[in-house]
Amino acid sequence: MKYPEPISKLIDSYMMLPGIGRKTATRMAFFTLSMDKSRVQEFADNLVSAKTDLRYCKICGNITTDEFCSICKDEGRDQSTILVVEQPKDIMAIDDMNSYNGLYHVLGGVLSPVDGVGPEELNIKLLLNRLRTNDAVKELIIATNATPEGEATAQYLAKLVKPAGIKVTRLAHGLSVGSDIEYADEMTLKSAVQGRREI
Repeated sequence: MKYPEPISKLIDSYMMLPGIGRKTATRMAFFTLSMDKSRVQEFADNLVSAKTDLRYCKICGNITTDEFCSICKDEGRDQSTILVVEQPKDIMAIDDMNSYNGLYHVLGGVLSPVDGVGPEELNIKLLLNRLRTNDAVKELIIATNATPEGEATAQYLAKLVKPAGIKVTRLAHGLSVGSDIEYADEMTLKSAVQGRREI
């Protein structure tokens, strides 16, 4: 059956979301039709706000509404460690377990020559600049995902940072190969952070 254009477009829009196929998108579109107009407007406003009101922290690359994120502004955090992640969502997954109290740095992805992602496309220069200008940093914990690209990125960063005399560690392999940090359970994340190893 061919739906009217507005509902077809809404279904197509929902299908842009990761993991949403046509059936789920259709269900979501028809649910949206059943919602009160003010709720739909609130939903639309939240989408626009997330896109227009958020920016990246000038220090670490985390998402924020200000120039600097709340983690970078928190002087009570351990200034001697920086935990490097692929995406801002990884910070939330690790910080929610409350067993790491240091700083973070978001790369914005991983090295992937096949996809045209080299060192220049990642937030590596900002990280190296942070390490050069901050003598308090003693350890860099690399928490990229346990994928071939994540491992290659970890090795690349270790090779860049080790000559500066900063200890470089990697999350322990409590995370299974091919998994993403955001989907790991709390205990797996906790043991991975606590059992990190030098590379």
